[in-house]
Amino acid sequence: MIAGLDTSVVVRLLTGEPADLAIVALRYLQEQLGSEDRVLVSDWVLAETYYALQHHYGASKKETLDALRSFLETSGVEGTGEVAEVIANPGLESAKPGFIDRVIHANYLRSGVEEVVTFEKAAAKLPSVRVLTA
Repeated sequence: MIAGLDTSVVVRLLTGEPADLAIVALRYLQEQLGSEDRVLVSDWVLAETYYALQHHYGASKKETLDALRSFLETSGVEGTGEVAEVIANPGLESAKPGFIDRVIHANYLRSGVEEVVTFEKAAAKLPSVRVLTA
C-alpha cells in the first residue's frame, strides 16, 4: 500500500504534541514502515509543516529545516516533489531566496517552465529566473 501523510500527522510526529495523537501517528508510521509499505509526503504538506512548526510551535528556521531533513531521511518516507532536493542545501535557514521560494522554483523547472518570473531580487541567484523591475 502507498499512504500519503497529511500535515496534521507530520506535525504530530515532529512535535510529539498532543501526546495522544503523536502516539497514534507514530504507531501508524511504524506499522506502515514495518510492512514495507511506502509513505509519501507531498511538498504541500512539508511547506505547511514548515510554517506550522515556526508559527505555532516557536521553532526556528534551522530547527524546522533540521526536523524536516531528518523526517525525510527516515527509511521508507519519501517526498513527492522538490523538497527533498532543496532541503539538502546547506545554510538554507539563512539563504536568500529561502526554502519555500526555492521549492517553488524547482517545481516550476521540473514542470517544464523555461523562465520563472518574480520581483524578488534574491531569486536572480537561481537559474532560469527573470527579475522584473519598475
